[in-house]
Amino acid sequence: MSTPTIKRHLIGLLGAALLLPLPALADYPEKPITLIVPWAAGGGTDATARTIATALEDELGQTVNVVNRTGGSGVVGHTAMAMAKPDGYTLGLITGEINMMHWQGLTQLTYRDYTPIAQINYDYAGIQVAADGPFDSVQTLVDKIRSEPKGTYNASGTGQGGVWHLAFAGFLLDQGMEADRVSWIPSQGAAPAMTEMAAGSIDIVPSSVPEGRSMIEAGKARSLAIMAPDRLDSFPDVPTLKEAIDSDYQIGEWRGIAGPKGMDPAIVEKLESALETAFNSDTYQNFMAKQGFGTEWRGADDFGQLMADQDERFGKIVEQVGLAK
Repeated sequence: MSTPTIKRHLIGLLGAALLLPLPALADYPEKPITLIVPWAAGGGTDATARTIATALEDELGQTVNVVNRTGGSGVVGHTAMAMAKPDGYTLGLITGEINMMHWQGLTQLTYRDYTPIAQINYDYAGIQVAADGPFDSVQTLVDKIRSEPKGTYNASGTGQGGVWHLAFAGFLLDQGMEADRVSWIPSQGAAPAMTEMAAGSIDIVPSSVPEGRSMIEAGKARSLAIMAPDRLDSFPDVPTLKEAIDSDYQIGEWRGIAGPKGMDPAIVEKLESALETAFNSDTYQNFMAKQGFGTEWRGADDFGQLMADQDERFGKIVEQVGLAK
């Protein structure tokens, strides 16, 4: 075969190859997917991840393995997500802490180090107090905190600089008080903080209302208000801050699915579509309703914008609380 003929043959093969579908996309996913959770098994984030993973398996036809990577106040798991190969086979249940950690000097990672795929949850902060405590309304709570010396009351529900800490600090600022007027007691989460509050050592737990459900139903705690635009269907008797004290302050914790930076847009689009179907499935919706968790959907673009907006907002709160580094 002559040299020109060989060249024409090779060009023909190359042209034919270019017309073939890309296996990485056309056959995606060809193997199980790993979903990293940056918080411990058994918590709300873990439960949300495992439920959406089950619903997602039905859509993608592949196993979605949930792996808990804990430590460093969420830094370990979020780092594992960001450092993974961006091929769509390692994803993560990213949480709002990514908008807080870098402001506090815990990591250099920001939302820009991820590929947003979809937001699947948003839980607004509530204000929980002991049933036999001194606060019978949000207005009473605000008045007592304002009138008593700084540090008279304490609050807990997460670590120093965690979402519920910053949410409550922002609430105090909204009410014209210092962000640290109430002492913050670090804890491993809302559940142990609620137990301590029932025992009398904690005054306020500004977590999501569902996290206080067991104590509320046992009559040991009550929720004074929720920092949300509307009342929760699962807690219809808890007023919004707007209803309680005419405050427009709203804040909470979001959760979503993301991958490492640099993912193929076509794979992102396929995952986004599958996640939307999984989000609307009975498997996911029924579980979230039973637990009282909020279901809020944003596609890839809107989710990315939410992360950007929340990053700026929490950055200001972290600075005002005095935790910025």
